[in-house]
Amino acid sequence: MHIVNCKFYFYSVKYIFTIEEIIVLEKMHSDEWKKFGNSFYYFSTEQKNWSEARQDCRDRGADLVIINSEEEQTEQLNKSRLDWIGLSDAEKEGVWKWVDGSPLTIKFWKSGEPNNVLGNENCAAFSPLSEKNKAWNDIICLDIAGWTCEFTPVFPRIYN
Repeated sequence: MHIVNCKFYFYSVKYIFTIEEIIVLEKMHSDEWKKFGNSFYYFSTEQKNWSEARQDCRDRGADLVIINSEEEQTEQLNKSRLDWIGLSDAEKEGVWKWVDGSPLTIKFWKSGEPNNVLGNENCAAFSPLSEKNKAWNDIICLDIAGWTCEFTPVFPRIYN
């Protein structure tokens, strides 16, 4: 017969965080992520095609950026390179949708875009050196470009 001593420890828990809040705290204290409004943004330092860029964002717990406002669009203007955004008409030509499935409502296309000039320009990218609110271009999804990931917390209670 073995006698086992059991000790119980009680801890005072000051904070309880959800998994999402832990992810947010990591992004808040990372040099790789930039906070703007209620979202966090990652600006890539390499180039990939649209699908690979999107997968990189997903691997980071985010997705390609969805532009919801003029302010968010202006925030993108600080870039000096071609960058993928989370917009595509790959499902149906001319019907542009964001990566979350929402329809395109606010538009910042360059003059004459989208034009599908090569017949298979199904992904949208932010073009550098563009007019303030005319910066998007439809290009071939297999082209390479930089990209921006966006993470928007569902419950932004601790970081606003």
